Amino acid sequence: MNDRQSSSDPTQPGQHRDLGWLEFNRRVLAEAKDTQLPLMERLKFLAIFTSNLDEFFMKRIEILKGLRPEDYRTEEEVHILSHLHALTLPMLAEQSHTFDGMVGELAREGIELLEWEGLTPKERQNCEAFFRREVMPILTPLAVDLSHPFPFLSNLSISLGVMLKDPKSDSLRFARIKIPSTLSGWIPIPTDSPGTGSPVTDSPVTDSPATNSPGAGLRFINTMSLIRSQLSHVFPGMVVETAVAFRITRDAEVELNDEFTDIRSQVYDQLKLRRFEPVVRLEIEASTDHRIRELLAQELALAPYQVFEVTPLRDYTSIWRLVGLGPSHLRHPDWTPIVPPRLVSKATDMWTTIREGDILVHHPYESFDLSVGRFIHEAANDPKVRAIKMTVYRVGDDTPFIDSLVRAAENGKQVAVLFEVRARFDEHRNLQWAEELERAGAHVVYGVMGLKTHSKLSLVVRQDEDQLRCYAHVGTGNYHVRTAKLYTDLGLFTCDPGITADVVDLFHFLTGYSHKGDYQELLVSPSTMRKRFLELIDREIANHRSGLPSRIVAKMNQLEDLEMIEKLREASQAGVSIDLLIRGFCCLKPGVQGFSENIRVRSVIGRFLEHSRVFHFANGKQEPAQGSFFIGSADWMERNLSRRVEAIAPIKNPELKERLWDILQVSLADCRQAWDMQADGSYRKVPLGNATSPTSAMGTQAYLMQQAKEASVMSSLTGN
Repeated sequence: MNDRQSSSDPTQPGQHRDLGWLEFNRRVLAEAKDTQLPLMERLKFLAIFTSNLDEFFMKRIEILKGLRPEDYRTEEEVHILSHLHALTLPMLAEQSHTFDGMVGELAREGIELLEWEGLTPKERQNCEAFFRREVMPILTPLAVDLSHPFPFLSNLSISLGVMLKDPKSDSLRFARIKIPSTLSGWIPIPTDSPGTGSPVTDSPVTDSPATNSPGAGLRFINTMSLIRSQLSHVFPGMVVETAVAFRITRDAEVELNDEFTDIRSQVYDQLKLRRFEPVVRLEIEASTDHRIRELLAQELALAPYQVFEVTPLRDYTSIWRLVGLGPSHLRHPDWTPIVPPRLVSKATDMWTTIREGDILVHHPYESFDLSVGRFIHEAANDPKVRAIKMTVYRVGDDTPFIDSLVRAAENGKQVAVLFEVRARFDEHRNLQWAEELERAGAHVVYGVMGLKTHSKLSLVVRQDEDQLRCYAHVGTGNYHVRTAKLYTDLGLFTCDPGITADVVDLFHFLTGYSHKGDYQELLVSPSTMRKRFLELIDREIANHRSGLPSRIVAKMNQLEDLEMIEKLREASQAGVSIDLLIRGFCCLKPGVQGFSENIRVRSVIGRFLEHSRVFHFANGKQEPAQGSFFIGSADWMERNLSRRVEAIAPIKNPELKERLWDILQVSLADCRQAWDMQADGSYRKVPLGNATSPTSAMGTQAYLMQQAKEASVMSSLTGN
C-alpha cells in the first residue's frame, strides 16, 4: 500500500506506516505545548520528540530507500521520502517555537538559558576565560583540503562547519569542529571563582532554597553560542566568514550475511560496522550562505529530502540535564509504585501466593521490583528451586536480575537464559551480561536463527511438598527496572499447568531443537498466534451474525499487519463493534463508511509510555469478564506475528478479567490524555469538555495512580 492511495481511496486498508509514525510523534510534540502540564514535564517531551525522530531515521530511512543507490530509486520511494521530509520540517519549526516560549517561562522561574548576546560584559569576560581554560583544549578543529581529507562524522554528533578566509592568500578554507558530547547543551555562566562553569551533568541540582527557588539566578549559556563567539581564538589570524551548526544521523540497519557465522559473531561484526553506515539525514542551520550545506550534501551523497534546514539547530537531548532544576512545582509529584496487594506479606513466599490464585501486576502503578524482581530473587535463593529460565530482550545497566541468576547458577540450579543480542541499540549490553552469566555456569542462548525473540517469559521449576511444579511470569514489557518505572506494562504470575507446560515447551524450542506447532494455552508466534487471533475475530463475526454479544477491544503499541487489518475490516462490515487503543502508528483508518465504520482508534499519550498489550473478545457473553482476555508481548505487526518469537497468555481468573476490563474502559473514556484517529488518518485531541465523569476528566494515568494509592491504603487496613 502507498500513502497516496491510503489518503484518498477508502478501499485501501490504511495509511503508510511511516506517515502514521510521524503522526504519533506529532502527538508527542503536542504534549510539550499542553500548558496544563508542569513546565519541566513539557520540556521533557521536546527531548522525547527528538529521540523518537532520531531512532526513526536510524531504523527506517534506508529501508524506505530500498537499500539502493539514488539513481535506482523508484518513484514511490522518492514520493514517500519527500513526503516525510515535507511533514517533518514544520514539526521541527514547531519544536523550536515551543522551546523559545519555554525559555521565557523558565526565566520567570529563575532559570535563564542565554545566548552570547544576552550576557553582561562581566559574564562575557568570565566566559572567555572559561573557554580558554576548559573548552578550547578539548576542541579539535579539522581542516578540509588536499592534505586533510573530509573528516569522519559520528552518528548524532553536532558540529560547527566554518568557512574561513585566509587574509594572506585571500583563499577560502573549510573546517569542522565537533562539539564534544561532554560539552553539549548548557554551561552554567561562570563567576570569578575558578572551577565554575562546568557543563550541566546528568545529575542536575535538586530542590534547594538557596539555588533553585525563583530569583536564585540560575544562568546558563548555550555551549554552541559560546564556542561560536570564540572562533577567532580557535582560528587565529583567519577571517571567519560563516559558521553553521549541523548534525548527522547514520543508518542503524547493518546488512550481514549470517550463513557462515554464529549470532554472537554476527552481532559483534554489526556493532563494528554500524558507526560507518551511510548518513541518512543532515540537520543544518538555515543560512544565506549555502556553501557549507552544498559541501556537506555533496560529501555525504545526500538527496534533497535528506537535508533538513532548521533555525536554530539545538541539542534537545541535553534537555534531560535541565529538567531536575528549579522548584518542585515544575515537575510531576514523585510517584512511588505500590506493593501489589497480593504480595504485601513478606512472611508468605511467592510460591504459596501464586498457588492460591493467579496474580496480575500493573506497572508502574505497582512495583516491578517487589513483584518481578522478587520472583527471580526468591527463586535464586530458594533451595527447593531446581531451575530458572528467562528470556531477555532489554535488561538495562542497573539490573538486579543478573546478580540473582549468577547466584542461582553458582548455587547449582539449572539456569538458562536467552539473550536476544539483536535487540536494537542494546546489543553490546546484552552481550556483556550474557558473557557474565556464561562465566557463572549458566546456559546462555543467543537467540534463534532467522527470528528475534521478543517474548517476556520467566519460568521457575520448584520441588514443592506435593510435586515438582512450574511457576511462570508472562509479561508485556522488558525485564528492565528503569523502563518499568516509565512504561505501563502488565504481568501474569501463574502455576496453571496448561500455561506452564506451554512455557516449558517454548523454552525447549528456544534452547534446543523443536518443530512444535501447537500449544495448549499460549498464543505463540510465529507458529500459532496469527492463526489463533484470526480465529478469535472470526468467532466474533459468527457470534454477531447469530445474534450473540460480540465485541473486540485491543490495546497495543502499533497496528500494521495487513492480514489482521483486513480481518478487522471484515468484522466491522459484519457489524462487530471494535475499539483499538493504539499508542503509536495505526495503518488501519477507522470510521470509513462501508469498510471500517464500526472501528474506533484511540491513542493515549501521557506521563508514562503506554506499552501493555491487552486483547478482549466478547465470546458471545454479555458480561465482559466472561469473555476472553489475553496479555503478552506482541503487537499486530507483521514482524511480531511472523518473524519474532512472541508469547501471549490467556487470563482465566474472573477477578483479573474484571481488572483488565476496568483498565480498558478508563482508557476508552479518557478525555484528558486521549487522541481519536479520524477517517483520513489524522488525530484530534479528545476535548476535556466531553468528559462525562471525574474519571474521564482526570485521565487514564492519573486515575490509575489514584486507584493504586487507594488499593495500598485498603491493603494496609485489612492486613491483606
